[in-house]
Amino acid sequence: MADLFLDASALVKRYVAEVGSAWVSSLALPSAGNLIFVAVISAVEVASAIARRTKPGNLNPADAALARSQFDLDFAQQYRVIEITEAVLRRAVDLADRHALRAYDAVQLSAVLTLNDRRVTHALSATTLVSADHELNVSARAEGLHADDPNSHP
Repeated sequence: MADLFLDASALVKRYVAEVGSAWVSSLALPSAGNLIFVAVISAVEVASAIARRTKPGNLNPADAALARSQFDLDFAQQYRVIEITEAVLRRAVDLADRHALRAYDAVQLSAVLTLNDRRVTHALSATTLVSADHELNVSARAEGLHADDPNSHP
């Protein structure tokens, strides 16, 4: 059992078959007992990622619709959604500057760091970032978080 924060690059692997998909799916099984946290902005990022895969023909429209439908259901029922507050955004600005991160990556990192801070303050287990974004993982580790890349679990 673990407390995991999945960014969009990891989440999309649960809905679109690619390297690391089986591993990400196994993390979400009820029998695994993991708590899965996501940032509210992941809804936009995952929808975009699925739609963008249909344009070059990598994903047919029916499969894309099924992936979106399943993601929307899981987002509403399974994931613990972290809201993006003004404090999270201020921290994201600092993280973007310090690590030269893309905007949404900085917000994702800020959200997981804020979550982790709260959990540690309340003597709960630390949160692991699950992301397929190498730069984000490097930045997370520099900030003291454990990070795991689904691409390392083919």
